[in-house]
Amino acid sequence: MEKNLVDNVCDEKVYERVYNTYSEVINNYFYYKFGNQEIAEESVQEAFIKLWENCKKVPFAKAKSYLYTVANNLSLNRYKHKKVVLKYAKTVPQHTEDKQSPDYKMEEEEFKVKLEKAIQDLSEKQRTAFLLHRIDEKSYKEIAEILNISVKAVEKRMQKALERLREKIEAFK
Repeated sequence: MEKNLVDNVCDEKVYERVYNTYSEVINNYFYYKFGNQEIAEESVQEAFIKLWENCKKVPFAKAKSYLYTVANNLSLNRYKHKKVVLKYAKTVPQHTEDKQSPDYKMEEEEFKVKLEKAIQDLSEKQRTAFLLHRIDEKSYKEIAEILNISVKAVEKRMQKALERLREKIEAFK
């Protein structure tokens, strides 16, 4: 009988429990994908709206997996949009004033751009695994559960990500 009570997440108390349990980790997932807290919060809301809209189709036991699938799809859509925005931003010159020395500002900006580029150049799979591990301090096992892959796949992604970042950092010098 207990099983029938949590057969799906349409009950408000069950849905609230799912939200309280997973909203923070989904938010972190989005934050690592986008590097922007506001977009991450909006995306969490979108993911939970989709969960509510499909609550009859999603068993309670699969809610976490469903949320990560929705999160991944939303991130892919936003990533495509971000590429268009970045392409446009490169064509429009930007002017800012700062009181730091021009040399320092130039070096800082160059390093920031190179570092962002190095992380951005990682495949999405590598970048996500890398940021979940290094920023969110998730274990390989936790990352494997989040991304629905094996621990060996996580290890391989981390290895490749670190190799590529090392190559890029060596090129900075």
